[in-house]
Amino acid sequence: MTETSAAGTPKLTGRGAARRSALFEDLVALLIAEGFAQFTLDDLAARLRCSKRTLYGLAGSKEQLVRTVVVHFFRGATARVEAALEAEPDPAGRLAAYLGAVAAELAPVSPTFFDDVAAFEPAAEVYERNTRAAAARVQQLIDEGVAAGVFREVHVPFAAEVITSVMVRIQQRQVVAATGLDDAGAYAHLADLLLRGLARTR
Repeated sequence: MTETSAAGTPKLTGRGAARRSALFEDLVALLIAEGFAQFTLDDLAARLRCSKRTLYGLAGSKEQLVRTVVVHFFRGATARVEAALEAEPDPAGRLAAYLGAVAAELAPVSPTFFDDVAAFEPAAEVYERNTRAAAARVQQLIDEGVAAGVFREVHVPFAAEVITSVMVRIQQRQVVAATGLDDAGAYAHLADLLLRGLARTR
């Protein structure tokens, strides 16, 4: 039996749950590496060496399956980024750790996957929601750094607006179109600019 949470991530239970869970992870890896727009369910079943019926056990349609994969990817990435942040106690280091972890999570993802996400509204909404949550997290980390005295005094709402705008442009594929930087590279450069701009002059 397959249940689906409100957020869209499948909860696999009952006989064969481990096999279906492994299959879902294989599906996530495939779509992240190659995108999803070009695949039919028949194509996916052939690549994963399973039946279409098995895929329908994960979601009721290709569109639902894609959204489930995107939710799963960003949920896992968020958990790993937060774990990296938790391991860093220094306020300045926390901002660097956060943005570095975001870049690391996005690095293995193919441009085709991001292009397909941007073109498929249900998936684009998931990416946008995660982007805005990440922007709010960055604002919180800047606030912490200013309060701790490791960052210079800045107009935090303005800084947050600029950061959010850049992150949304990354998510909407505008940065790669304008600069050629992939999402991971763009986050790495954003981190460098932020940390240099926020550093106190000695």
